[in-house]
Amino acid sequence: MKIKENLFPPSLFAIYLGVLLLMSGIHTGLIVFMNKVQWNNLVQTIVPMVYWGVVAVGLTLFTRKKMKNTYEEPLHKMAKAAKSVSEGDFSVYVPTIHTADKLDYLDMMILNFNKMVEELGSIETLKTDFVSNVSHEMKTPIAIIKNYAQLLRAGKASKEQREEYTKGIEDAASRLSSLISNILKLNKLENQTITPEIETYDVCRQLCESAILFEDAMEKKEIELETDIEDAAMIKADASLMELVWNNLLSNAVKFTKPGGRIMIRQTSDEECIRVSVSDTGCGISKESMNHIFDKFYQGDTSHSMEGNGLGLALVKRVLELMDGDIQITSEEGKGSTFLVTLPASGTEAEQTVRRANGIGR
Repeated sequence: MKIKENLFPPSLFAIYLGVLLLMSGIHTGLIVFMNKVQWNNLVQTIVPMVYWGVVAVGLTLFTRKKMKNTYEEPLHKMAKAAKSVSEGDFSVYVPTIHTADKLDYLDMMILNFNKMVEELGSIETLKTDFVSNVSHEMKTPIAIIKNYAQLLRAGKASKEQREEYTKGIEDAASRLSSLISNILKLNKLENQTITPEIETYDVCRQLCESAILFEDAMEKKEIELETDIEDAAMIKADASLMELVWNNLLSNAVKFTKPGGRIMIRQTSDEECIRVSVSDTGCGISKESMNHIFDKFYQGDTSHSMEGNGLGLALVKRVLELMDGDIQITSEEGKGSTFLVTLPASGTEAEQTVRRANGIGR
């Protein structure tokens, strides 16, 4: 798209020059005419003065109109719109002066202003939704803690009931603690107040260690774990942040896989990247839910809402962005889901081979 560099193009000054030359010619004609008809000296003095006064007024009004249309009106609209935005109104829109094929740099400033206002409106909406979601997520465990505490205070519960109420309070407190912890982590990641500590380490070993953490949960649900992992694969990343990624993906896999199901962890690598997939035979994800799966607080399957707070995959997405990685999801309702994580490899295939042979990082 070509943008006009000048609000007052050379053609405009050519028009001024042409008009002045034309007016000068008319002035010469008037002088000749007045001499020929022998008007008196006073008239011959006044007529040119009036004539050039009219010409000056005409050019002044034309220039004034041009400046008003080109500068003043757009800037007044921008100032009015900026004032509305400063007062919290993000629905304002400033129209461009010219059509899309004749835009100048002032039009581009207006377009950028409209885009900025649109982005600010989106941020404000996200902020409102975030506060609303946090309030909702906190309300449930707090209500549980309050109700169980009131039942315990009544003193009429049996020993078994007291244990049940106590466990309910502990679970609700753990959920509340996890929510606050995840909010703080996500906030730090999004505001980049966490500086990733990049190091070269063996991601295969980290995957095995993460899987061991969920061994009890998988045994409890009689879930079969299938792994296809290389002996070693080196990546450059923040190990503690990547641990969040694997733990969240495995936690979701365990949560959504029915008893007797299966979870598969597969890892492959080449010269450029390392790929890790976590698959399950769970309930799967609908197409509509897949469009929002990485949104904060989004939980596609509400039947498991008490087991999480909808921040896990948002954390995963943000961590992988910081690590120059990527995550993709494929899923089919009723058959399970697969999350594929792609990360840049550390070094060439030859270096990887040497590391594996020497057992580095294991």
